[in-house]
Amino acid sequence: MKNSFRYFENRDCKYYPCHKMEHINCLFCYCPLYSHDCPGSYEMREIRGRMVKVCTDCTYPHEAENYPAIIRILSGY
Repeated sequence: MKNSFRYFENRDCKYYPCHKMEHINCLFCYCPLYSHDCPGSYEMREIRGRMVKVCTDCTYPHEAENYPAIIRILSGY
């Protein structure tokens, strides 16, 4: 896939690849859906007495085809 406003792959990043998948969209390196009800595969874990959203195995924001859905969620639609 070609870099664009919807997709950016940073193969020079010291953390690349952060997930076991091809063509990682680095545009949302830090998940913008952390504080939202994300449609990705996160889980809730109790850590030090608090429930915490753990997204370690989630690739949802890194999949280029999810860009429009992420923008919809962030804009409140």
